[in-house]
Amino acid sequence: MNEKKKVKLFVPGRLCLFGEHSDWAGLYKTMNSAIVPGHALVTGIEQGIYGEAVCDDSFSVSSKIEEFQGSDFSCPMEMSKLREVARKGGFFSYVAGVASYISEWYHVGGIHLEITGMDLPIKSGLSSSAAICVMVARAFNELYDLHLNTKGIMNIAYLGEQRTPSRCGRLDQACAYGVTPISMVFDGNELDVERITVKKPLHYVFADLMAGKDTVQILSDLNKAFPFADSEKEKNIHQALGADNEIIVTKAMECISKGDVEGLGKLMTSAQKLFDEKVAPMSPRELKAPVLHSVIDDEEIKKLTYGVKGVGSQGDGTVQLLAKDEETQKKLIEYLENVRKMTAYSLTLKPTKSVRKAVITVAGFGTRMYPFTRGVKKEFAPVLDKDGLVKPAILVLLEELDNIGIEEIGLVINHEEEEYYRNFFMTPLSNEHYLKLPENMKNYEQHIQKIGEKLHFIYQEEAKGFGHAVLQAEEFANQQPILLLLGDTIYDSFEERPCTKQLLDTYEQYGKQVVAVHRVNLDEVSSYGIFSGVWEDKEEKVLNLVKISEKPTIEYASQYLSVASRKHRENYYAAFGAYVIDSQIFDRLKVAAKENITNSKGEVELTDALEYVRSQSGMYAFVPDGESYDIGNPKAYRKTVNEFGKKI
Repeated sequence: MNEKKKVKLFVPGRLCLFGEHSDWAGLYKTMNSAIVPGHALVTGIEQGIYGEAVCDDSFSVSSKIEEFQGSDFSCPMEMSKLREVARKGGFFSYVAGVASYISEWYHVGGIHLEITGMDLPIKSGLSSSAAICVMVARAFNELYDLHLNTKGIMNIAYLGEQRTPSRCGRLDQACAYGVTPISMVFDGNELDVERITVKKPLHYVFADLMAGKDTVQILSDLNKAFPFADSEKEKNIHQALGADNEIIVTKAMECISKGDVEGLGKLMTSAQKLFDEKVAPMSPRELKAPVLHSVIDDEEIKKLTYGVKGVGSQGDGTVQLLAKDEETQKKLIEYLENVRKMTAYSLTLKPTKSVRKAVITVAGFGTRMYPFTRGVKKEFAPVLDKDGLVKPAILVLLEELDNIGIEEIGLVINHEEEEYYRNFFMTPLSNEHYLKLPENMKNYEQHIQKIGEKLHFIYQEEAKGFGHAVLQAEEFANQQPILLLLGDTIYDSFEERPCTKQLLDTYEQYGKQVVAVHRVNLDEVSSYGIFSGVWEDKEEKVLNLVKISEKPTIEYASQYLSVASRKHRENYYAAFGAYVIDSQIFDRLKVAAKENITNSKGEVELTDALEYVRSQSGMYAFVPDGESYDIGNPKAYRKTVNEFGKKI
């Protein structure tokens, strides 16, 4: 362990979009099997808590910001002493609760956490306590390589907070997932989390109603209806937080995924009406919420919004509003602050940038395929495709990109190689040859020319490695995410979606750079870049990467790079030949080229840039449902010719 390692941290507050109270209600299913599982849509917000952490012998928290001045905290890294602090309550009881859990279950030292900033309102239904709990769990995870995925961090934060007098719900720790909406299903003690892809920008505003509520009283009143309902009022709340809520949340997920912003706003109105009719009667004094309803009924606000509803435990605490667009979002904040005298904040949930460009590296002689490459580039080696046509391998790859909607394709080549591509994709057949083609092949010839219209040439003057080749595409990428592929690799999907489409869908869902990987044997690791991490999903398709290593030894890989799964205790994952990268990778490659950060051959490595960016901002790996085929060496090419397109 590098004790000098420092990690910078940011954890946002969280906003419950739909399904408030359903987390603790769903927990009662352990006592009453008839209870419908709770279901909530939750997102992190743009405001949060900032911190820096380093390894230390004890556990301590300090801060120079106003909210925490004079309340620094320090305790030996001992479970019993930390639990004692946690039981006393107060803001720092939360950090002690999480540290006590870590101390009990993990053999690690302490940390020093400095809270460097905070723009998250406290006690506004946005869960500042959960944010600090997640921050502590994440700090331990990153400093001591605990190999926790996002859900694991969230669970430890929750269990740590449960050691304090607080009785927060499970949805509070959703802030661990960042500023992105997630679906959370609460089935007794079981919790399922799913990320939701945002298709159109959602311009929210949330505001402190400046009135006040008694959350403890609200929860006390509502909990009287559980686990079994005796009266009509109690049956109503079971229905509202169960079956009725499930219908609304499911529809809301569809609206977000399809980009139906107006429909989402109407569901906010429906959800508030349901809450007022079936839940509020259980706590009439606290949930009458006159200030909240004055905002909902405000005619000026109605003009600017698609929907308005309460937040968290509801009552006169915080309100959320879905503005019609960016301009009305600004007007809404001005109105709330200047006219309604409320503190308002913006929250814009943005779609992940769509990938519209691809880059394929095809420069190079192809020494391993000599003497074939003496007259023909290896990317033009023939392959029998699934449609029964014999095609150059590069055409198979380009057709896949065309089919998934890629609009521009950059080929990284040497100047002298340009004529290969111009002759094949941009020069029509002679009239003599064209007329000999059957009608369906004449149409196919036009299809090839259409693909040629998407091609751009990017030149690599010197052979300085894969990373150097990728760097030449920076201007073509133009600050946009790109799909990066190898010219000597083609893909065979085992499902309807092509492998590259599966990768792009994963990128849109997770919102970070992602590398396609496939499983290899331990004795093969020294030939690949190896990607290690923890599974982020229950299907074991997405890895939250912890380490990337270029051509490691078998001994190193066995000790540090294996990935456990339900099927195999030890798995090793190598690059599949497809990546979604953005400007962070180009920035790192520029540094490597300038400062001569190269391998033993003097080459700029893409793997180095991937590992650097992973360590700074995180990265995912994805296991496609398919197989990649190499045409870059004789043995691999023979396998490609024999197997490509033949597996079901």
